[in-house]
Amino acid sequence: MDSVRITARRDETEPAGARERILAAAYTLFSQHGVAAVGIDSIIARSGTAKMSLYRHFGSKDELVLAFLRQREQEWTRSWLEATVMARATEPEARLLAIFDVFHEWFQTDDFEGCSFINVLLQSPQASVIREAAAGHLAEIRTILARLAGEAGLAEPDRFARTWHFLMKGCIVTAQEGHRSAALEAQQAGQLILDSWSRQ
Repeated sequence: MDSVRITARRDETEPAGARERILAAAYTLFSQHGVAAVGIDSIIARSGTAKMSLYRHFGSKDELVLAFLRQREQEWTRSWLEATVMARATEPEARLLAIFDVFHEWFQTDDFEGCSFINVLLQSPQASVIREAAAGHLAEIRTILARLAGEAGLAEPDRFARTWHFLMKGCIVTAQEGHRSAALEAQQAGQLILDSWSRQ
């Protein structure tokens, strides 16, 4: 399952409730255009609900963004990235490297939108609830990486996870600049890191 199929499935099957319609609209718009660029009126128009309904269910745009980030973790981090990587390879080290194969395929899609957690983090004011939430969702990715590192017998799995996440975030941003082969180059760098990393 890739990000294109995730988005298409959400568009084709419209939820019945107003809250679900609002969140589905926000998910698509925030993913494609970023949180800062999307206003409440655009979400209302896409969801087919009233402004009063949006504020009854979410209270503010910030609350809607927080709900979007939680759903993004489930759809992107868990159901797409983690699930695809786990299915792609059986050995922990191979799964770590497979992340970049999955990213490379993602980078080639016409609607490649970058990492919503990074985008929200950079667009949010310092010390804001939204920025803190985005950082927390990025930390969840490092939790997955640390688990794989531990299963691979790598020393200091938390430090390894931070290092591996540098590569992941860096190649996403580089792909957003237009260099769509960034994941394959990051994979080559990753192999060097794995070859030289201390073992437990």
